[in-house]
Amino acid sequence: MSNIVRGTMLLTGASFLSKFLGMIYLVPFNALVGAEGGAMYGYAYTPYSIFISISTVGIPVAVSKFVSKYNSLGDYETGMRMFKAGSTLMLGTGFVAFLILFFSADWLAQMQITSDEAEVTAEDIAFVTRMVSIALIIIPSMSIVRGFFQGHQSMGPTAVSQVVEQIVRIAFILIGSYVIIHLLGGSITTAVGFSTFAAFIGAIASCIVLAMYWKKRKPYLQRQIAQQRYTYDFKTGELFKELFRYAGPFVIVGLAIPLYQLIDQFTFQPAMVASGRNDVWIPAAAAILTYGHKVVIIPMTIATGLSLAMLPSLTESFTKKNNQLFTTQINQALQIILVLVIPASVGIAILSDEAYGSLYDMEDIAVTGTLLAWYAPVALLFALFTVTSGILQGIDQQNYAVISLLAGLLAKVLLNSQLIHMFGAKGAIFGTAIAAGIAVLLNFWRIKTAIDFEFKQTIKRTMLIVIFTLIMCIVVWILKGIMGLFIPYEEERWAAIVMLVVGASGGAVVYLALAYSSTLLERIFGGRIPLVGRFLRR
Repeated sequence: MSNIVRGTMLLTGASFLSKFLGMIYLVPFNALVGAEGGAMYGYAYTPYSIFISISTVGIPVAVSKFVSKYNSLGDYETGMRMFKAGSTLMLGTGFVAFLILFFSADWLAQMQITSDEAEVTAEDIAFVTRMVSIALIIIPSMSIVRGFFQGHQSMGPTAVSQVVEQIVRIAFILIGSYVIIHLLGGSITTAVGFSTFAAFIGAIASCIVLAMYWKKRKPYLQRQIAQQRYTYDFKTGELFKELFRYAGPFVIVGLAIPLYQLIDQFTFQPAMVASGRNDVWIPAAAAILTYGHKVVIIPMTIATGLSLAMLPSLTESFTKKNNQLFTTQINQALQIILVLVIPASVGIAILSDEAYGSLYDMEDIAVTGTLLAWYAPVALLFALFTVTSGILQGIDQQNYAVISLLAGLLAKVLLNSQLIHMFGAKGAIFGTAIAAGIAVLLNFWRIKTAIDFEFKQTIKRTMLIVIFTLIMCIVVWILKGIMGLFIPYEEERWAAIVMLVVGASGGAVVYLALAYSSTLLERIFGGRIPLVGRFLRR
């Protein structure tokens, strides 16, 4: 395995663990608040995610790049000046974002929920949104500290603080919800409100961790500044100008999925009610916005982390006009996505009823399991958009990623309500797939025309991946047929769990065995795969 991939796996481990915990805790959370609470949670968290992205506008990542650049020039003071000025800026933008989201909560909720007769009302959504908005006060300024440490090539503070933040947040959510509902006799709305407030509690815990790291590293940072011989005497305005030039492209990828979900939130309930599907919109919204969505994005987490970590070296090889190297790097970034996400998303689709039933419950599984099956393949489009946008940044075509995103969003806005009327809740998923598909195709077209890139190698290996995935599917279907003779996995949750474990394990072993024995994994990852090779022999 290449050094790039090995290093990236270490750096993305904390992020993956954080996202994995963010999915697993929904199992007991669903048991406490059900589909009603899941829908409320999703409606509040999507605008919050968008405000987080806007209020930080990619600043933490840009600070990392900025600090790293001037540290390499021996100018540690400029990086420190940027950190202090950026922290003040983020504190201000975070507070403004909090005020806007807090005071617009009623308006947003009324635009999304058109009927007061449903179990989830506009007042419920507004309350939960106001509770989560408080976290906006500190998260932007906290995240810039992580960027500063990363600029000093120190990933420990970011990794540890992310995991601690998630653990504390989840503990507050689950304990708080249980106390409110079962001990105090409170409502689901109150429990979900305090669950979203947990974002603020988790951020406080993260700040404490970062403060401990800062106290430990401060003497070393001060010695660096004291020993430097030269500093660039930039004015604060010049610092921000360069910072924003770095920051702009990074916000694009982070906004894509929340914006798709926001369009769903404004159109889903009105379209479902208008088309006579008022009885299923709540479990369907919970599946699409919260519970199912968390399952879908898991397969793309490691894949996109591995691919995007190659972009700095891609930028370097493109700048040096090393055509052969950056062509290889682009192919590798795309193929990592395909070899990991295609089988994972197809596997989730085949085992969708078992996955949703095992993790959450078997109630309304005919609706929720079907939605998960349709939603799972969209993970591939999400991952490809993320990576192709990153590639465009690497080849200095980042502005085109904005155009492709806007084109996809326009299609989503124009088609979403009509698709929901035609196909029910699945229409929202179809709208997202069309939007993301348009954005991905436009990104591919721009990569092709900008650098005359050849996709032949990626296409050939994709065909092999598809063949292996089809074989995997046949094996899983056979296992489902056999297991169905002995256990009622379509009706009982314990049986669904057994079927999920058997089906996922069997499918994964078959796919990995085929990919490894054919040397596909080694060719894509750039070397031997020790973990896989230990269990499989050619």
